[in-house]
Amino acid sequence: MSTAPLAGLRIVEFASFVAGPSAGMNLAQLGAEVIRIDPLRGGPDARRWPVSRGTGSSLYWSSLNRGKKSVTVDVRSREGQELVLALATLPGPDAGILVDNQVGRPWLSYDALAERRRDMIRMHIGGRADGGPAVDYTVNTEVGVTDLTGPGDSRTPVNHVLPAWDYLAGMTAATGLLAALRRRDRTGEGADLKIALADVAFAGVANLGWLSEVRERGDRDRHGNYVYGTFGVDFEAADGGRVMVVALTPRQWAALGRATGTETVLAALEKAAGADFAREDDRYLHREVIAALMRPWFRVRSSGEVGAALTEAGVLWSRYRTMADVVADFEAGLTSPVLAEVDQPGIGSVISARSPIRDCDEYGPTAVAPALGADTEEVLTDLLGLQPSALGRLQDAGVLEPSSL
Repeated sequence: MSTAPLAGLRIVEFASFVAGPSAGMNLAQLGAEVIRIDPLRGGPDARRWPVSRGTGSSLYWSSLNRGKKSVTVDVRSREGQELVLALATLPGPDAGILVDNQVGRPWLSYDALAERRRDMIRMHIGGRADGGPAVDYTVNTEVGVTDLTGPGDSRTPVNHVLPAWDYLAGMTAATGLLAALRRRDRTGEGADLKIALADVAFAGVANLGWLSEVRERGDRDRHGNYVYGTFGVDFEAADGGRVMVVALTPRQWAALGRATGTETVLAALEKAAGADFAREDDRYLHREVIAALMRPWFRVRSSGEVGAALTEAGVLWSRYRTMADVVADFEAGLTSPVLAEVDQPGIGSVISARSPIRDCDEYGPTAVAPALGADTEEVLTDLLGLQPSALGRLQDAGVLEPSSL
């Protein structure tokens, strides 16, 4: 029997893109049985880039659906809808849980689910609280983050490629779902939960104090690669390598001064400016002068010499690297054990990841994604009790893919 924290828990996931699938993946990595529902031939994310050069299969889809079971049905047909509802409302204390981001499917409403199971838990992930659409790239622009990023001499908005709000929405969904399950275990109550991606983003910037700051001071100036509110910036070494250095604490600040041999000149600057560089705000206010004093030290040393000196002094720093550099380190066995090589069916060898949650300092197991619809027959037979004749009839009617039988 599995000792994973969520072993025995069964969750039905009917969602596409990042937020919903990432919630399901995280729950699967903690041991839950996650049954992913897709339309026949896959949902809108089934072939999303990046794709494998060798097979054309979506690396995106296979990475976000690791450790799940895949069921495909014709969700436009009444019979297909009935199968989804039956799976979502299965009996038992560890079932009756649905994660979805579906729009315009009244047959999947919470009322329809609760008619079949009074204590149903549903986590619906949407774009906006009013039901309107949104994705990470539109939300990030709307909350103003793209105005903060980019070079200091430009006000052109700068997008970034990481779907951070999607990931946060997925983690928030998983947290809310488990909280609702805890309440159901204690009270027998179900839950009709909803998360809007836009709400996650607005809450995120508000919880950092950014909105209150703007109301008091106006829009923040751009800082390029400087860290806001403390001292942190990038430096270039003699060979063109670049490092990011951050000094959040007095100890880190002292270490940076020792490493770069600038302690004396920085002390003189403190005195002349009437500042105390043990304070984050003073380091931030004088960041450009401090950086100018330190840059000559970096410019006459190679990247290797810079790294060795910073590490020896206890400085908080890191090299700027490309993802190709990360891959090279992985293949050389130099990255965190959270990364792992797995043989993904239909693609081949891929770089995958274990759950970053360590239990007794141990990472969890690896997992691969199923082929689209690979578990349809098993799930419908084992969980819904469908007989071969019923499966054949559904296949003939086009409710199930022939390849799923």
